[in-house]
Amino acid sequence: MIRSRRPSPVLLCVVLAAIVLAAAAGIPPARAAERESRDFRLPPHVTFRLENGLTVSLMEQHQVPLITAIALFPAGAARDAGMPGLAYLTAEALLFGTRTRTKAQIEDRLEFLGARYYAWADLETAGVFFSFMSADRDAVLPLMRDVIRDPAFDPAEFAKRKKRLLLELVQQKERPSAVVDAYFNRFLFGPHGYGNPVYGTRASVKNITRLDAKAFYDRHYRPEDSVLAIVGDFETEDMRRRIEGLFSSWRPRGRPTVLEQPPLPRHDRSRVLLVNKDDATETQFAFGGFGIPRNHPDYIAVRVVNAVLGGRFTSMLNDALRVSEGLTYGASSTFNTYRDAGSFVISSFTSTENTFKAVDLALAVLERLHEQGVDEKTLESAKAYLVGQFPTSYETPGSLANLLAAMFFYGFDESDVNGFRQRVEGVDVQKAREIIARHFPRERLQFVLIGKAAALRGRAGRYGELTEKEIKADGF
Repeated sequence: MIRSRRPSPVLLCVVLAAIVLAAAAGIPPARAAERESRDFRLPPHVTFRLENGLTVSLMEQHQVPLITAIALFPAGAARDAGMPGLAYLTAEALLFGTRTRTKAQIEDRLEFLGARYYAWADLETAGVFFSFMSADRDAVLPLMRDVIRDPAFDPAEFAKRKKRLLLELVQQKERPSAVVDAYFNRFLFGPHGYGNPVYGTRASVKNITRLDAKAFYDRHYRPEDSVLAIVGDFETEDMRRRIEGLFSSWRPRGRPTVLEQPPLPRHDRSRVLLVNKDDATETQFAFGGFGIPRNHPDYIAVRVVNAVLGGRFTSMLNDALRVSEGLTYGASSTFNTYRDAGSFVISSFTSTENTFKAVDLALAVLERLHEQGVDEKTLESAKAYLVGQFPTSYETPGSLANLLAAMFFYGFDESDVNGFRQRVEGVDVQKAREIIARHFPRERLQFVLIGKAAALRGRAGRYGELTEKEIKADGF
């Protein structure tokens, strides 16, 4: 038999107070109570620094007997410095063995324990992820320490991974959806590090050696620039003692490297990159411009407006291109936010013969957003969507550990999290208009079209200055 749980008096008082305040603000009571119940606050956590500079964030979560640990380093592809793919191969190599364990020994031990683990690199960061039963912390945490502090960069394993990566770089060009972001980033950001392809190019990867990876590790995997975020079933003081014992003696091996990037390019006109794929029957397209960095004060307001334009299924773009015209299975807009800059991208795909109809319609939707703004009903729907989705983004120890690591790297604090609903609610119709004008580019747009160039070349140039590449050519 299912028994109803009687709410506590304190909870009732909180909800009633929210309803009263909402009524004063003109918000219907039922909706106010619903939104209050979906509010999210960052659970209690402790952040401290070891003597070597390593930042550690610990958060207890006792619902399940699991622990997730993430180590994050400022060692992404933006730091490849003329060797695309180096950051990615270096991160992969962390799991190729340590000074005391081979790759096979690491895999056998972790798989015996049922642990999940992987290493990654993206545009700005690299890291390792471990998730394991809390009872196995004595076995897993020392192994994680060795992976982070003492990677061996095993020559045979490194050579095997490099060989596979070279094949993967060829294979991914067969799927335009897998490479359109790399083409767009390079076209938009140019020689800046944000234009570097994460997985590299064939020419570059061929020349990367394990010594290059080791040198990259020594420069960029340093305790004073990194964070270790651990969430799960543990006692904070006990975990703090363990981490201090495991990581306090970690010392950097090389000198710190100051990242010197060329300035972001200034695009004084619209441009088009047409990437030819002779056997294509569809066109993958993306267009946009510069966006905002992650710590921008308008970040949340931009998310609200973008939900209207193309950040959810029931968006202006998807409604126009998919629902109304049947040109695609999906159209979206995205703000990719980095530490120092960002990009705004509208993207979709369609049949070759409908390419320009789809691109023109997407441009018309963007123009309509600027000319008409957002009506109150649509804005309220987008805000309710974001408020409702936000708590579900942080339901697992892994998502919470990722959040703690992101707070360190991007420099925002828990007020950004705890005040999310209030900031979303603070976006009204007038604020939305200001955000559109300020952050949604409509001029000097940069276009990437991947498809059959013979069918597209004659009309693609109307969007801007045309440049062509072959998809089979190396690089982006």
